[in-house]
Amino acid sequence: MQPSTGTPIAGKGVVICKYPSDPTVALGYTSLATLVITTVIGFKSIFHPYDNKAVPTHAIFGTKVMTVFFSITWLIAGLAATLLLWPTISQQLHLSHTVHHTPNYACPTAKTGLMGGGAFMSLNSALFWLMCLMLAKNAREDYFEESSRV
Repeated sequence: MQPSTGTPIAGKGVVICKYPSDPTVALGYTSLATLVITTVIGFKSIFHPYDNKAVPTHAIFGTKVMTVFFSITWLIAGLAATLLLWPTISQQLHLSHTVHHTPNYACPTAKTGLMGGGAFMSLNSALFWLMCLMLAKNAREDYFEESSRV
């Protein structure tokens, strides 16, 4: 849902924009914080030593599948952060800079459809971290199985 456009109030050589109350900025930063938290937890869970048994990084990334999924997950998280930050910062700038020296300024608002895309990509990122965790679990099991044979 697009926030209401601002009301332009014409002054002497300036236009002052008055915007209605809108939760876009607060929700945008909350969504970004949630994305950062899930990304940190997902990243740490891959390298966490379970049962006090650490697995070397080369064993976790021993397959191309894990390397590809890990890279894609970071790309998705970065894209999600971009799609969340863009409308949030745009809206914050619109709300904080309300005086404009352009006579026909229309008082626009941020493109919040990007925020929906960012939310969807955040969900994808969390699911990809889950897949990476499953691949890391398989790599751990393989590593300990190989080391018990030797």
